[in-house]
Amino acid sequence: MLEIAGLSHTYANGTKALDDVNLSIPRGMFGLLGPNGAGKSTLMRTVASLQAPTAGSIRFGDIDVLAEPERLRRTLGYLPQDFGVYPRVSAYAMLDQMAVLKGITGKADRKAVVETLLNQTNLWAVRDKAIAGFSGGMRQRFGIAQALIGNPELIIVDEPTAGLDPEERNRFLNLLAAIGDNVVVILSTHIVDDVADLCPRMAVLAGGRLQLEGRPADLIASTRGRVWRKAINHGELADFQDQHEVISTRLFAGNTIVHVLSSERPDGFDPVEGGLEDVYFSTLSTLRRAA
Repeated sequence: MLEIAGLSHTYANGTKALDDVNLSIPRGMFGLLGPNGAGKSTLMRTVASLQAPTAGSIRFGDIDVLAEPERLRRTLGYLPQDFGVYPRVSAYAMLDQMAVLKGITGKADRKAVVETLLNQTNLWAVRDKAIAGFSGGMRQRFGIAQALIGNPELIIVDEPTAGLDPEERNRFLNLLAAIGDNVVVILSTHIVDDVADLCPRMAVLAGGRLQLEGRPADLIASTRGRVWRKAINHGELADFQDQHEVISTRLFAGNTIVHVLSSERPDGFDPVEGGLEDVYFSTLSTLRRAA
């Protein structure tokens, strides 16, 4: 269990990236959903012991993360939003070197670990290829491979599917799902479908604060009967935004599809079988109105 209590962080320029965040995260996949600039990466870096918060505490099992960062790192697998590697080194050689840094010093042990991870992440066929020649999806799968060295009990992946094509995204999500049962895996993303597809529990972070938390099915149920849709001409959008609480818009077949939040059915609107996207957008809409 990962326990985050009263976590806040203010940068030197006065930006408050985290504001009294409290979370209890059990084993399994946990989705942290939020827009760019919400504070997700700051939270992930803090949990990974890469920066100290202004206030608060973090415990992972019996480890006080802030007081004992080295203990946490021994059981941590981390795939940041941007990670650097030596581009001209092969995937095999790079994983072998990372295994040494993780304390796997025996040659036979490293060989077993590296070969298992290359197969697990479907990179065995390109094991001798320089990482510079990898596609975006291959680089992300390599990132997961390095994060899994040493059988970590806490795995953090930050925006892992951003920029991937649909096929690579599915391959990557299937890989995450396969490792997510017996360890704590935090998936930090702004992509709603990633959380909907993978995570039995989730939270929304925006403006540095925790906006909601729970099981996706329960959160979706909370919007049932309150989300409505209508196809309109794009030129009508401003009027609809004045008259209704518009939570999202999208184009379809040349028309603009608007979703609105209302306790009663607006004239001309059809009911929507709400999804996690509507929960997310309605949360952000409420936050914007409060601001």
